[in-house]
Amino acid sequence: MLALNTRASEAAVDAREMDVVESVHDLAVQNPAEEDFSAADLTWTKFGTAERHDEVALIPYDRVDAFIIGECSNPECPTRFHIERGRKRAKDTLKEYKTDEYLEYKLYWCSFGPENYGEGGGVLPSRKYRLNTRNRAARPQSMRGCTCHFVVKRLYAQPTQALIIYNERRHVNKSGFVCHGPLDRDAIGPGAKKIPYICNEIQQQTMSMIYLGIPEENVLEKHIEGIQRYCGSNPKVNSLASQYVHKLGMIIKRSTHELDLDDQASIRMWVERNKKSIFFYQDSSESDAFILGIQTEWQLQQMIRFGHRSLIAADSTFGIKRLKYPLCTLLVFDSRQHALPVAWIITRSSAKPDVAKWMKALLGRASSVEPGWKISGFLIDDAAAEIDPIRQDIFAIQDIFGCPVLFSLWRVRRSWLRNIVKKCGNIEVQREIFKRLGEIVYSIWGGVDTLSALEELTHDLVDQTAFIQYFKASWVPKIEMWLSTMRALPLASQEASGAIEAYHVKLKAKLFDDSHLGALQRVDWLVHKLTTELHSSYWLDRYADESDSFQNVKEEYIASTSWHRALQIPNSSVTVDDKDHLFARVSSQKDNNVTRIVWNPGSEFAFCDCAWSLQGNLCKHVIKVNMICENRKGYQPSMSFRAFKELLTSLWKKPMDDSVGLDLSIAWAHQMLDQIKQLVELDSSKTIGTVVNNMPLKWVSKKGRTSIGIPSSVLALPSSSKSGSNNAVARKKSQKRKRLSRLR
Repeated sequence: MLALNTRASEAAVDAREMDVVESVHDLAVQNPAEEDFSAADLTWTKFGTAERHDEVALIPYDRVDAFIIGECSNPECPTRFHIERGRKRAKDTLKEYKTDEYLEYKLYWCSFGPENYGEGGGVLPSRKYRLNTRNRAARPQSMRGCTCHFVVKRLYAQPTQALIIYNERRHVNKSGFVCHGPLDRDAIGPGAKKIPYICNEIQQQTMSMIYLGIPEENVLEKHIEGIQRYCGSNPKVNSLASQYVHKLGMIIKRSTHELDLDDQASIRMWVERNKKSIFFYQDSSESDAFILGIQTEWQLQQMIRFGHRSLIAADSTFGIKRLKYPLCTLLVFDSRQHALPVAWIITRSSAKPDVAKWMKALLGRASSVEPGWKISGFLIDDAAAEIDPIRQDIFAIQDIFGCPVLFSLWRVRRSWLRNIVKKCGNIEVQREIFKRLGEIVYSIWGGVDTLSALEELTHDLVDQTAFIQYFKASWVPKIEMWLSTMRALPLASQEASGAIEAYHVKLKAKLFDDSHLGALQRVDWLVHKLTTELHSSYWLDRYADESDSFQNVKEEYIASTSWHRALQIPNSSVTVDDKDHLFARVSSQKDNNVTRIVWNPGSEFAFCDCAWSLQGNLCKHVIKVNMICENRKGYQPSMSFRAFKELLTSLWKKPMDDSVGLDLSIAWAHQMLDQIKQLVELDSSKTIGTVVNNMPLKWVSKKGRTSIGIPSSVLALPSSSKSGSNNAVARKKSQKRKRLSRLR
């Protein structure tokens, strides 16, 4: 109480020292640059007379909503405000008026008041009727007696300006006690005494489990475990939690993607309701193509966390034949090098201006949260586009992100293998064709004539009519373009390709379910599916891994890529034909009587007889055999390593001896070598502590060191003084303020 009285007295002193202004014309219009702002961002002035005055601020009328949102997002007292009272008058109805006369008058009151006036004050009897007020707090128990309220006047003489009159800026009851929020000793979080605190993490966990179809009793068990971390064991809390889970499950089950019968109108309504999850939207018209860029706040956090100084990959043109608009997914590689979706782009346009629009919007969103955010490389995989769209995408990526572009072979490999298996019945013919195609791709560094190699291939396989017709129609016209692209761009590794493929397979299983085939041509269905089931699945995967909970989910997540499944195969289970290098055998871990044969070992175009490989996928047996072969003589290195070696060789050949160009190349090579050593050390180290200890000590200036973020040992009220405002501004600069919609 001593701290509270001290701050109250300081506020009173500051209020007495303010000069009183008697006319609105003497007030400066304040328009903070932030998207949302609060009372801490404004300078308050005493308005009225020396005997009777209020603290006021003048802002543009069209910024009133931004002010209210900012006030709701106060981290010390998150809340909402409802309109307790409002009045209007028509224009030109007053012949004489004061400078502060209103055209519109609205009294905003904190939705945690009034009703309960707290300990030490009077408690009102329970109301026998419902107050006719709009936007009341969601729960009757949330009426905590808060006296915080302010008035917004749209000025009669200046309709474009609004006068804000703050009657009580502190969130306290009539007894002067904090009555809600984290500083309230009698309530847990922003809820009241009888409501358990449900933070974003618990709410998202519960929603994810419901979306994934986990039984309600299991969902309730995990939900109560999360709440008990804050509330402890309490039968009443458990009962309320059961009601919460049941109601949330009913809401999710009854939710529908069809907000309107017309798909285009439905998606407009969805966009209007979910602006926080959209980084770019362009409606279709005669001149503009439809583009919808989706990124939730959690995805934005993951992109900033895992994408900075790392890689972003694109799973391009998914559903180009079955969906109304193709889907492109941007992926980052998380702590286990699994592909994690951080943005979805729904559009049919691959023109450079349209691609540049959403790329700039995405980069701008990341930079606004984390200045200096930058990626090191961008992986593309589009095996269906023609030469011009590919070139335009490369130019757009290089112009906007300023990073090198890498090419992933997994789509080309997958397309070839699936059609070989589908159109050729003999397994010996299948592996021979796949091997020959791989030799053509590897020949990009050997100077082999591609057209002659293709003619020889078609001549030898003249009896495989179905495959030859497909290959001539789909690939021969653009094979030179693809090979030149592979030669010009660095190639992605098998681990990256396997991670992208794992995401693609999971996406296909989620979307192309038989029960959804009738909705494939609706965009609102696709958006609903992505932002609910798929988003929940990846959120729960990451949460299970980082919190070491949901062991079944964690185990499935770890084993979701062929690369990680290959790491579980012991070297003793692999037998390689070192004489002719024709095949390798991999013994099954589950059944000792089963052995898989991998033909053409040591190549990305190896062929395995397991069911997963025959579907066109990159299987664990091929990856494991290639891991073994890379350390043996007589096997060629991987294509990604060949591309890396060619790049270093070109750097070594470029400069003239004893030239400045040689000096510059040496500097670049040493810089690259240091970065590679750091990456290798970080990857091979079992603990980050050993890496940090080896880093050079870096001193920062005193100005850069601050105590912001250190919790205070004394619970104190937020002050309305100028010093309190400055502290609030400093706190807001050090952390991103959360709106109430994220705190509920």
